[in-house]
Amino acid sequence: MRRRWTGPTSYRKASSQPVGRPGPVLPFAAMSASSEAPAAFRHSAARPGPLALIRQGIDEILSRRRLVRYLVQADLKKKGADTLLGNIWWVLDPLLQMVVYVVFVAVILQSATPDYPLFILSAILPWKWFTASVNDGISSVVSQERLIKQIQFPKIVLPVAATTAGIVGFGFGLIALAVIMLFYIDRVSINLVLIPVIAAVQYVFTLAFALAVASVNVFFRDLGNVMRHVLRLWFYLSPALYSLSRLEETHFVQSNPIVLQLAKANPFAILFESYRAVIYGTPDGAPTHPEWGPLLALLVASIVLLGLTTVLFKRLEPSFAKVL
Repeated sequence: MRRRWTGPTSYRKASSQPVGRPGPVLPFAAMSASSEAPAAFRHSAARPGPLALIRQGIDEILSRRRLVRYLVQADLKKKGADTLLGNIWWVLDPLLQMVVYVVFVAVILQSATPDYPLFILSAILPWKWFTASVNDGISSVVSQERLIKQIQFPKIVLPVAATTAGIVGFGFGLIALAVIMLFYIDRVSINLVLIPVIAAVQYVFTLAFALAVASVNVFFRDLGNVMRHVLRLWFYLSPALYSLSRLEETHFVQSNPIVLQLAKANPFAILFESYRAVIYGTPDGAPTHPEWGPLLALLVASIVLLGLTTVLFKRLEPSFAKVL
């Protein structure tokens, strides 16, 4: 007896399901829906160039503004809830650091810098913002391991939110600055309104730095330990506890002029001197303004660096879920 052909088994199973009732999700469809890498990255021929990656990063940040705002609020709420004094600690912390350095430099080492508490506080505030943003940026991606594996979203918003949250801490630090300036009322000038201009330059530089460390830390988890030592050394090599003019007077710098040029090229030499110009003024108390040339050069360099680190982040982003 000849057997009648009834078609493939898979076809009979699929056609036996009632009309209108969805069938099981195919494995390759589920894999495609949850795939971490966009289609542009899965095909090397369609791999976007650096400019396309920068434009993509900007579009992702702008289109996810609400997500960035939510992450910033969640981070601030968590930090405020982790301590007994809550958000008040953001005001007390720079003041306590100022006391430590004043005792060490002005009392023990007998520094001749007049009004030294205001002098050192003008450097502590921007440095605390930078270190907090870098440390939070380092862990911004790896700390969201479970979320990254479950939901597909632009990971670039994580370091952006960490850096933006640092602005709030800097704002609380300005309250501490206002308190200290009540004791140095003769140094108050209209130049204080330039603080947001300098802060904007620092934000661009800090964001570029945070994007780099956030992406690299996914693959090298020891980066956080290394950066703690790097940041400590960076602070002491920057004119925070001293001024550039004081550095120029040392015998070592006079014998090695290249050291002074390297010190002036330090981004935080430019930022510290700019903040100090509008907050502290000159040693004799006269108001002054920052040097706009170096500050503009730092802004341009920071924008270029931000573009490079954005490309780095977007290149590495498709591998985050695999490594985490």
